[in-house]
Amino acid sequence: MDTTRNTVFEAWMTEHGYSSNSLAEAVNRAIERLTGRPGGLDGSSVRAWKAGRVAWPKSASRKALEDVSGLPAVALGFVPRGRPSSTPAPPQQEDPDMKRRTLVGSIAAAAAAAAAPGTASPRRIGMSDVNRLNKRFAEIIASDHCHGGQLGIEQRASSLADEALNLQNAGSATQRVRSNLYASAAAFRSSAMWAAIDGRRYDVAKAHMREAQALAEMSGDQAIKFRIWSHAGTMYRHLGRPADASAANDVARNLHLTRRDPMFASLGLARQGAIQGTAQDRTGTRRAFDQAQDAMLRADPADYRPVWMLAFYDQAELDSLALSAHLALGDYSTAEYHAHRCLSALRSHMVRSRAITTTRLAHAQLAQGAPDAATATAMKVPSEAATQHARVTRMLQEFGAGLRATAPGTSTVQTWTEHTATWRMAA
Repeated sequence: MDTTRNTVFEAWMTEHGYSSNSLAEAVNRAIERLTGRPGGLDGSSVRAWKAGRVAWPKSASRKALEDVSGLPAVALGFVPRGRPSSTPAPPQQEDPDMKRRTLVGSIAAAAAAAAAPGTASPRRIGMSDVNRLNKRFAEIIASDHCHGGQLGIEQRASSLADEALNLQNAGSATQRVRSNLYASAAAFRSSAMWAAIDGRRYDVAKAHMREAQALAEMSGDQAIKFRIWSHAGTMYRHLGRPADASAANDVARNLHLTRRDPMFASLGLARQGAIQGTAQDRTGTRRAFDQAQDAMLRADPADYRPVWMLAFYDQAELDSLALSAHLALGDYSTAEYHAHRCLSALRSHMVRSRAITTTRLAHAQLAQGAPDAATATAMKVPSEAATQHARVTRMLQEFGAGLRATAPGTSTVQTWTEHTATWRMAA
């Protein structure tokens, strides 16, 4: 039996960054889309293709591989059954780098011919384009954590979502690249959605949500689906609709990603706890946060997670959500406890989160009959957040109203009034 290595296929895998295991997973997903049943390939199956032990994969695997690669099987170096497989291997004395460039060039030519016979080769969209978009996404995430809720962040994220979609029609691409482009577009659209939620522009947020959900479905990316539905749950919680919030968050929590990675399970549970606090479910709130903490402790910090997850979800965020829940329940001493824990653990880039947590701490202290301490805490909120972040602005207005009701005519109220006047002047 001829077992000449399939060097064309190997070159294609190297060019597109696939290991044997990752390609097996991609082909299995494609088989499931084609047949409705998961594929059963593993890394050894792909290694058999590379080694030439399998010169012509079975029909379902072959069609799935063609969908993933965007190339016919013959362009990947496979030989149909019944066709003589006497094609000589490339000369061993040939320079390896030159051989690889030649092979990759022949693959690109075959792809162009398959996509548009008789025409000039279209632009080839690749993972480098996806990586460029991912870098811009990281910039959006950083801007959000610094400023939060700003219309400019929403507009930039929307524009980048459109840019990712426009690349779909800019040239030829493999299925893997196209799926990643849809995932990038969904990620940007979900950031636009979050900026709108954070800025209390809820009607606009709903429009972003619908588009983000459709893009996420086309991408097949579990992590971005989780982010969108989890954001939807937060949006409905802010709107005072805990039943809708719980239903949306349940969609995120029921994704198989949460069974694979305890960190995603933890985030889903923590947000469920915040929703149950809004719904005045004390037992459910306590249980959800206990489970969220347990899941976080079980999570492996070394596991791969997307940049948006790494940038914000940690012990400080879990305590922030617990703070929100216990404020809603009227359990102000527990809320204060979680506020201090959150502030002590917040990373330096979490500027928006620090302003929100500080404001909530002031509310918890005021509700416990400590207007002087609460006012001193509220005065620590930076003027930029106090005047430009819609959620912080509203919470501080509510704090001022509560302070005037709690300690009318006192010097503390006068101090607060003078302090807020400096914010208005700075704005």
